[in-house]
Amino acid sequence: MSLDERVRAAVAALLHATGESQTDLAAALGVGQAQVSRRQSGITAWSLTDCDAVAAHYGIDVLELLAGPTRAVEALPRE
Repeated sequence: MSLDERVRAAVAALLHATGESQTDLAAALGVGQAQVSRRQSGITAWSLTDCDAVAAHYGIDVLELLAGPTRAVEALPRE
């Protein structure tokens, strides 16, 4: 699995685990839903700045996001 695929899978897993939509994530990142959709479909890559913002939004370390979906979800803060 490439790094791009791993990040897309991690973001998808985080969205699923938290019940958020792409629209919710887009609002938190200050971008449009279409931009999140393009990144999730692989048309546009998630930049390192994007990854940092996604990780901060979910309260996880960016390295957990880059490690893939399992690590990203396991790193979510407990409620």
